[in-house]
Amino acid sequence: MSNYIFIVSAPSGAGKSSLLKAFLETKTGKNNFVVATSHTTREPRLGETNGKEYYFVTVAEFEEMLRQNGFIEYAKVFKNYYGTSKYEIDRLLSQGKNIILEIDWQGARQAREIYKDQCKSLFILPPSLEELKSRLVKRNTDSEDVIKHRMEQAENEISHADEYNQKIINDNFEEALDSLTKYFIQSIKS
Repeated sequence: MSNYIFIVSAPSGAGKSSLLKAFLETKTGKNNFVVATSHTTREPRLGETNGKEYYFVTVAEFEEMLRQNGFIEYAKVFKNYYGTSKYEIDRLLSQGKNIILEIDWQGARQAREIYKDQCKSLFILPPSLEELKSRLVKRNTDSEDVIKHRMEQAENEISHADEYNQKIINDNFEEALDSLTKYFIQSIKS
């Protein structure tokens, strides 16, 4: 059985991080999967730890890694850089587990170019744009301007959902988690 790189994308507020966190708390998630920690230049949110949710770096540090071709994928999103380092992927593959990459559609394209058939991809959709906006407001982490920008980007991101192997609508959390789990299990068995 070979290891896979599972690319998981979604517009901000669709529930990607919550679903993956719940999946990784299951026996299957704990025993067979590991999340690749991305680098970012954004400021940490309350409760985030460097090296856990992200590797938080300066713009200068990120750009130096870019000059050294240190990323398998990167993108500038909402005025911040995000990227997955080649070192991180190699480190995780050497552990013999399947890797989960939480990246956007641009990064997904870049990763698929490098890893091709080793990549499996999943796009998580909100039930509607109205529900997505409601979730972003309830999260209470972004200003009105940021939420407006995220909503403008959401339509573009959703337009790329057909590039993914699987799509899940996160209308009911437990049902979405069940669909995500089934997709991961079926993929590693094939």
